[in-house]
Amino acid sequence: MTDIPTGQMTWRLPGSSECALYLRHHASEPWRSYKEFPQYVLPDPPGFSEGYATFLSLLKHNWQAL
Repeated sequence: MTDIPTGQMTWRLPGSSECALYLRHHASEPWRSYKEFPQYVLPDPPGFSEGYATFLSLLKHNWQAL
């Protein structure tokens, strides 16, 4: 994952009780499941939340956690 654009991440969509990782490149875009961005998805260690490895990696690439 080199030279990737920055974006925003959230674990819970507004009004939702589901906890899952969602991404978007710009605040004007709708949230999408991280699985819709296969170029960023990393395998999670056993016992960790789905999307956790992807979340940590994107944080290192200056993505904003909301």
